[in-house]
Amino acid sequence: MPSRKNVQNTHIGDQLRQLHGAVLDIVSVINRPQRDEALIKEAGIPLDRALFPLLVGIERFGPIGVVELADRVGRDYTTVSRQVAKLESLGLAERQASAADRRVREAVVTPKGKAMTDLVDAARERIGRTIFETWEVRDVDELVRLMRKFADAVKDGPPSNA
Repeated sequence: MPSRKNVQNTHIGDQLRQLHGAVLDIVSVINRPQRDEALIKEAGIPLDRALFPLLVGIERFGPIGVVELADRVGRDYTTVSRQVAKLESLGLAERQASAADRRVREAVVTPKGKAMTDLVDAARERIGRTIFETWEVRDVDELVRLMRKFADAVKDGPPSNA
């Protein structure tokens, strides 16, 4: 039986520590309220910062239940439920019965909410272009490929050895 070890295993511990540090740095920056405020301002949208990640989450992952949305943003589901109600009152989201389970109500983005997230996407692209303006195209391509691979691996969890 061939060995499962390879040269990378000799220093994977150090690499994992460095990777974890980089992820913590990125998450720390992304979670700063000032970053959301700057993105909201750059997008030119009239939206409360607390509602911003919920609207984006509904647009990206919807239809989505409140419990799953709360889990994704790291908030209590009762708080998220009230905030989704606020998005509904603003005409940015609405709730509908789940196709899979009619007892479950899922949030979906409205056309008005989608127009707002489109402005956010354009603002995010403008900001992103400044971040990557000195990078080689192949480096950005490789980063995107590897980040997607890493995100999928993390999302799917560690493989079972059973």
